[in-house]
Amino acid sequence: MLETKLEHITSKEQLQQVIASHEKVAVCCGRMGPMCIPVYELFEVFRDKHPDIKFMDMEFDIADAAVIRNLPECSTFRGLPFTVYYRNGKVVKATTSIQDARQIKSVIGEVFA
Repeated sequence: MLETKLEHITSKEQLQQVIASHEKVAVCCGRMGPMCIPVYELFEVFRDKHPDIKFMDMEFDIADAAVIRNLPECSTFRGLPFTVYYRNGKVVKATTSIQDARQIKSVIGEVFA
């Protein structure tokens, strides 16, 4: 289990339920490593600033994380975390590797405005 203050997604069924029941969802799929932890921490900050967006995490190494690892939008990714943004049940953006606040804010503005 990831040691974050975010809600954890633990199965592909739970992910499908979340994206079906929320218009705007952001999922950070990774490990407790140096590239992922800053993104989890920023998700915690943005969660408080954007209550209309469901910010969650998912452990990269669980079998059900294949639902994110195998997305076409993530096919060329080599670094963790994989961060996937959903709107109305569809992937609207995916990013990889460490992100700073400015980069995440830019994606939020682009896909959830």
